[in-house]
Amino acid sequence: MTDRDDARVRKALQGKDFPAERNDLVAYATDRGEIDDATLTALAALPEGSYASVEDVVAAVPHRPGSTSNR
Repeated sequence: MTDRDDARVRKALQGKDFPAERNDLVAYATDRGEIDDATLTALAALPEGSYASVEDVVAAVPHRPGSTSNR
């Protein structure tokens, strides 16, 4: 992810309470209606699990959603 992508993820999750599960993060960002397709794809590519903060989410989003490697 680039710094710009990181900012998009942070913006999409602004105001979200943590900890949160991947599906909750995707639903929250989608419900806000301020998410582009690339950011939605990135959030949907997160590994299953609970995230303690938006920083944890940003760190876990794959560099290329759909691939298995991070950053």
